[in-house]
Amino acid sequence: MASDFVGRAMELSLLAKRLDQVVASGRATAVAIRGRRQIGKSRLVQEFCDRAGAPYLFFTAIKGASPVESVAEFVTELRDSTLPADHDLIPLDGAASWLDAFRILAAALPDTLSVVVIDELPWLAEQDDLFEGALQVAWDRLLASRPVLLLLLGSDIHMMERLTGYDRPFFGRADNLVLGPLNPFDAGRALGLEATDAIDAYLVSGGLPGILRSWPHGTPPLSFLEQECADPAAPVFSVPESALLAEFPSPDQARRVLEAVAGGNRTFATIAVAAGSLQGVLPSGSLTPLLRRLVEEKRVMAIDQPLSTRPGKPALYQVADSNLRLYLAAGRSAQEQARRGRPDQAFRIMLRRWSTWRGKAVEPLVRQSLELAAAAGQTPWPQAEAVGGWWNRKFDPAIDLVGADRAPVAAHIYFTGSVKWLGSPFDHHDLAELLRGSAEVPGFTFGATGIAIASLSGVAPGVDTARVDLRWGPQDVVSAWRPAG
Repeated sequence: MASDFVGRAMELSLLAKRLDQVVASGRATAVAIRGRRQIGKSRLVQEFCDRAGAPYLFFTAIKGASPVESVAEFVTELRDSTLPADHDLIPLDGAASWLDAFRILAAALPDTLSVVVIDELPWLAEQDDLFEGALQVAWDRLLASRPVLLLLLGSDIHMMERLTGYDRPFFGRADNLVLGPLNPFDAGRALGLEATDAIDAYLVSGGLPGILRSWPHGTPPLSFLEQECADPAAPVFSVPESALLAEFPSPDQARRVLEAVAGGNRTFATIAVAAGSLQGVLPSGSLTPLLRRLVEEKRVMAIDQPLSTRPGKPALYQVADSNLRLYLAAGRSAQEQARRGRPDQAFRIMLRRWSTWRGKAVEPLVRQSLELAAAAGQTPWPQAEAVGGWWNRKFDPAIDLVGADRAPVAAHIYFTGSVKWLGSPFDHHDLAELLRGSAEVPGFTFGATGIAIASLSGVAPGVDTARVDLRWGPQDVVSAWRPAG
């Protein structure tokens, strides 16, 4: 990458705003920052601390460490940080508990602005049932009245949500910041790539800084993948592999369900068959909570419902992160070939599955981009707040784009559309199929509902463009993510 740190302007601005609040009030502010592994939480906060110029403590918990070890490491990090005015005042024998450690922290805080960061906080809560209570007591009695910004980071999204939940000790004491991946605009700018390659780079990396940092500047996506296929430990393989091991340390039913979805089984019925065993399909009573856990708690899967003015079925499941989706679809097999010293065969696997994978992976991105553009008044339908797809039980027809006022059951459909992300342009056959299929979407009205096309290779000569209200290409998709101003 051209720069070690890119993007995150909004997140840095939000953190700077909280720091200004501390300065203005003279009282503490706490922010809980959550996001999946490799999303760049630690790097963002380190960049913020470097820019803030205030003394700070950055403590990272160690998974599996005992409470005694964690408390001792916290005091050691405090002694070595820029926070204490006199490092000799930090006791060498550490502290007996987290409450004692927080007392030492409070005594070391300067009277002027400071920042305290606790990274991987869920691991501390796992190790010690009393940690959350100690944090709450320390906040109320020792920290809240001091000019300190407390940043609490965690990759266990469900646990971080619970930290500030209604029934938890720290409820009402911290703002919440959810950190997502870098967007296509930032990814393209960081790598020096034009729109088409920027989109592919975003899809390959999932927008994860841990992968983008290993990407040579200006390297096209397929060239990058060819280089990585010579290294089975390359981040494009190791990052999703590590995520799987962290979320599913041992193969279980949840892992089988994820594998089934990655294999193209997207409906409840087909997932039940694919994730079943020799004894038969996975029972509904087992599959339903597993899907809920993967979607709502783990956030490794997403659920799509047909969007129209009437409720529709079936719901479709997909792997939420495009990098993990690529790994499960092709990367894992390529990595195995790379481990056997066969990089050429590894790249052939990636290349063979590339077009099909990309054509599906880009659809959610196009939908998100259209939502952003509509909200910014950059489409003919600024009222379209939700963009999804529509299909019937037979998936014939299946419409890639449906813009509406809300989801999944809309009051008004503003447009339907098609995504064609192939080497050939959108032609008159594609348009005829789109119009024919759109007529079946509940809420679609000929002459009133708009038509949109998103195409990698543009529109072929002879297409009746008078019937098309919006034509989008790679540059439009990327520009939708450009920061305002």
